[in-house]
Amino acid sequence: MREAITTSQAPASPLFSQAIKAGQHIYVSGLVGVDVATGKPAGPTIQEQTRQAIANCEAVLRAAGATLDDVVEVGILLSDPADFPGMNEEYANWFSDPLPARYAAKLGAEIPGILVSIRMTAVTG
Repeated sequence: MREAITTSQAPASPLFSQAIKAGQHIYVSGLVGVDVATGKPAGPTIQEQTRQAIANCEAVLRAAGATLDDVVEVGILLSDPADFPGMNEEYANWFSDPLPARYAAKLGAEIPGILVSIRMTAVTG
C-alpha cells in the first residue's frame, strides 16, 4: 500500500508527491533549497541551499513519522559539480553515524537560481 506524504513545511508540486510511504519505507522526492515562506532560494550559496534542501527533506520525513536518523540513502544533484566541497561542508552537519549511503551527480534540469536538489530514502520500525 502506498501513501502520499504531504506537508506545508516543504516545497510542493502538482507533478509529484513530496514523499511516498510504502510499509516502513519512505521515499522523499528531490527537494531544492527553496524557503517555503518566501518561495525563493534560501540564498545564493551552495551551503545555504543545501541547508534548506535538507531541512525541507527533514520536514517531509517528520510528516511521515520519521527523522534524519531513519535515512538510509541520500541522493544529491548539483547544478555545478564544482559546488561539491561546499555542499559537503554543510551536509556534514546533518547526519550521525552510521551515515546513510549517498550518491551525487549533476542536475540535468536547469532551474534558475537552484544549486542543489536532495532526495532521501528512510526506513522506520
